[in-house]
Amino acid sequence: MSAYAKPVEVLIDELGRLPGIGPKSAQRIAFHLLKTDRVDAKRLADAVIAMKDKVSFCERCFNVAEGPHCQICNDPDRDPHLLCVVEEPKDIAALEKTGVFKGRYHVLLGAINPLEGVGPESLKIRELAHRVAAEDITEVILCTNPNLEGETTAAFIASKVLAPFEVKVSRLASGLPVGGDLEYADELTLGRAIEGRQHLEG
Repeated sequence: MSAYAKPVEVLIDELGRLPGIGPKSAQRIAFHLLKTDRVDAKRLADAVIAMKDKVSFCERCFNVAEGPHCQICNDPDRDPHLLCVVEEPKDIAALEKTGVFKGRYHVLLGAINPLEGVGPESLKIRELAHRVAAEDITEVILCTNPNLEGETTAAFIASKVLAPFEVKVSRLASGLPVGGDLEYADELTLGRAIEGRQHLEG
């Protein structure tokens, strides 16, 4: 028999399904919401529903968007020949804070991870190849995370996907900690990494 009322137990279970939220964190959040004013709780619930109703993935780059294309894809001032490949939309936000990169993005929606059953076919890699072929792209910067999965993904894309194209392929320069994630890097480190990117041989 559960120690909590059924609605509380259900909320804890659902919160525990979120990435990075363990059982104790889920319990703390649930009881915080229980003590929160109903208006505040409803505002949170409405924000979640509004996001699900109004936001999807950009049809071109797979960033988050309120319409068919995201704001960056719709921006005529971005360099259409320069493409930055990242794992998740949150990585775009981190790179945009640097103010250095002026091209466009392509989001893979993950990284190759055989242990979790994530292969190249699970990612937006085929769509990346289509863009490189169709959009007159001259350079692709592989900005996957500097960990095992990110490095594996970058190597696969450089050698298996982009090699047939006449396109420069580069990787973020040193300065990013190995094993870290882009979203936790500061703006200066990311800016230097973009400016000092290295060419990869296919």
